Amino acid sequence: MSASPASSRPRAFRLDGGSAVSEQAVIAPQEDAYAQEAKKAAPDAAEAAVESAQRRGLTGRWPGWSGVLWSALGALASLAFGVWLDGVIEGFFARSLALGWVGVALLAIAGLALLVLLWREFAGVLRQRGIARLHIAFAKARMDDDRDAARKYIRDLTSLYKSRGAMQASCEKLLQLCREIVDGRDLIDIAEREIVRPLDAQARREVAAAAKRVSLVTAISPRALLDVLFVIAQSIRLIRRIAEIYGGRPGVLGFLQLARSVGAHLAITGGMAVGDSILQQALGHGIAARISARLGEGVLNGLLTTRVGLSAMAVCRPLPYAIEPGPGVKDVAPFLFGGGDKD
Repeated sequence: MSASPASSRPRAFRLDGGSAVSEQAVIAPQEDAYAQEAKKAAPDAAEAAVESAQRRGLTGRWPGWSGVLWSALGALASLAFGVWLDGVIEGFFARSLALGWVGVALLAIAGLALLVLLWREFAGVLRQRGIARLHIAFAKARMDDDRDAARKYIRDLTSLYKSRGAMQASCEKLLQLCREIVDGRDLIDIAEREIVRPLDAQARREVAAAAKRVSLVTAISPRALLDVLFVIAQSIRLIRRIAEIYGGRPGVLGFLQLARSVGAHLAITGGMAVGDSILQQALGHGIAARISARLGEGVLNGLLTTRVGLSAMAVCRPLPYAIEPGPGVKDVAPFLFGGGDKD
């Protein structure tokens, strides 16, 4: 005898002995999994600050009238220098024909060297701008979960680092995964883990070392002017070093643009007052009450140097922070707070 349709209807039972729940029971609606992933992939305030800083210094254009002003002054200075050189060469020929041709040969060598230097400057600016544009493109591709864009930009990323012997295997592995993984967001996360995380570790060590040097020298320096000069020199060195770690080769012009982006990022994030709450953390650890004034100045200068380094990391990084948030001051330089935290 076959079972009736009503008796064969699937039923659910409570394990705690409660009454049966029929298939018509109301089930609480769950948020769509794709919507949850989209929320995770959406750019946060920190990433928006990084992209804004990159546009101000690296990928954006200089203001129109200021660019015209500096171009005109540069052209005027070049014209005056050319007139002066012409007078020098004419003076050489007036004294001796041989001396004049020696002057012409030396001028030609100097001109060739100047062209090489200008080409290096131009290439360095283009390379640093390319890294900044790659960062913005990766952020958009991850937010859109764009597989084709992720594959394209990962090929650009590996071309930056494949010449480094220690990273060649990771680049080849990542290129192989490009053909196997179909989810663009996962592919970008793997690229961050395999390629960029080791570079992050190097950059964090550079920031910690610079903070230690600044804190020590400031604490023992007898003059405030020496403190200022040393902090500036260490900040310049730190920005250049971090740019080199992430693949940039900034010359003079490239460094000026990079420093502009770092300064913009510090301004957007509030410098020392916002984000890490450095001042509150320092006072919370009782630094002002337990140490001398000179040592306190050393700690604060070390904190400022660390913030400069973290801003340089955010601006120079070819990928946005996605797997985990960007490091804070206490993550990179815990020794400045007198605690037992380790990097």
